[in-house]
Amino acid sequence: MLFYTVMKPLVQVALRIFFRRVEVRHRERLHLPGPLLIAANHPNTLMDPLLAAVNRRQPIAFLAKSTFFKNPILGAIMKSGNSIPIYRAQDAGTGGTSSAQQRAAQNEATFGRCFDYLGKGGTVMIFPEGTSVSERKLRPLKTGVARIALGAEARNGFKLGLQIVPLAINYFDPQRFRSDVLLNPAPPIVVAHYAEAYAQDPEATVDALTETIRQALEQRLVISRDAADDALVQQVERTFGDHLNPDDDPNTLYDNFHLSRTLFQALAWIEQHFPERLAAARVQFEEYQASLQRHRLGDAALDDQRRGTIGGLLNLILGTPLWLYGVINNYLPYILPSLVAKRATKEAEFVAPIMLVVGMITFPLAYALQTIAVHHWLTHNGWLTALYALSLPISGFYALGYWESLAGRLRRLRAANLFRRQPAVGQELLRQRAAVVALLEEARTAYLSK
Repeated sequence: MLFYTVMKPLVQVALRIFFRRVEVRHRERLHLPGPLLIAANHPNTLMDPLLAAVNRRQPIAFLAKSTFFKNPILGAIMKSGNSIPIYRAQDAGTGGTSSAQQRAAQNEATFGRCFDYLGKGGTVMIFPEGTSVSERKLRPLKTGVARIALGAEARNGFKLGLQIVPLAINYFDPQRFRSDVLLNPAPPIVVAHYAEAYAQDPEATVDALTETIRQALEQRLVISRDAADDALVQQVERTFGDHLNPDDDPNTLYDNFHLSRTLFQALAWIEQHFPERLAAARVQFEEYQASLQRHRLGDAALDDQRRGTIGGLLNLILGTPLWLYGVINNYLPYILPSLVAKRATKEAEFVAPIMLVVGMITFPLAYALQTIAVHHWLTHNGWLTALYALSLPISGFYALGYWESLAGRLRRLRAANLFRRQPAVGQELLRQRAAVVALLEEARTAYLSK
């Protein structure tokens, strides 16, 4: 239980820094009393259980693949995080019947541990897809969640009170630092409602409960058909999100979630009924994107070129010394996690967890070493040293915000300069955008009126 006594507060801080925003809809569903089973999709390896753990007050036991436990260091971390190994066929060697029997016995023991944990009112989290892949998809679900849930209730005469909460985890850009994530839990499924069906046909009831979980997750996830569609929708969201979602509520990510789902649904429908419109939209959109990249502009800069204020400019000028201070004191621990993640893995779903874990090491270590060095060679004063230590995270956050403001102003200045020196080019960009927006609006109207 080391995770919940020592690590959980640190992980909460790390996630707060790593993600720009973590939103939990219907938070009360994650705080239901145990016994509780949480069944979640699994797009981002270790990041998924961490997000669940920090957003539920009660400790969670996690089912994790057995290979994690073979590494002494990672195994110790998994055990301290209240994890239970599950033995999958694809993780075993070619040991024939004996290894299959051994794996079955090991998983039987794992199920027994889950039954005991749930019987004491605990919470268990399982990823029924059985693997983690960084795609906006829901892979076929294994039946383990349903078997554990029904087995635990059957052991207690279906009077345990066990509930299942399907948890849909939606990352908006999982590999990018300071991106957003939406946790979208479904209403709880009361396992005791399946008692009569289970008594008549256990296997059919396992399949029925698994299908209920799948439908609950699917209704609360952004799901793409393939990588090409996903790339197109993400580009459309980033470029035209404000045009397609003008009434977006800045206080919630749910509008963005609905926009993404609608775009994917519309894309499939339009491809089926009006493929020529979709082909034309793809070509015009790619041309517009290429034009923006050629002039190092973003779509928003075309509208925002005249929105800069004198006050904003003064803030940037006066804030430059504090920005430089923040960069000097935070750059090394900030850049190291990204460098380590790029060298450590080529698998997209492992990038964010590695960055998070390495950042949890580099920032405290760098801050401690810098504070010691400043005290030894510069201040020789406890109060001044404490102020310096306090300034490190504050200046780091300020530097991030400052850079975003500076980048936005530079894009607006480039756009203003382009419209001033080459008005014909600027007007052509506006024409290209208007044509793409018209095609998107036409497609959306056709889809919504179907």
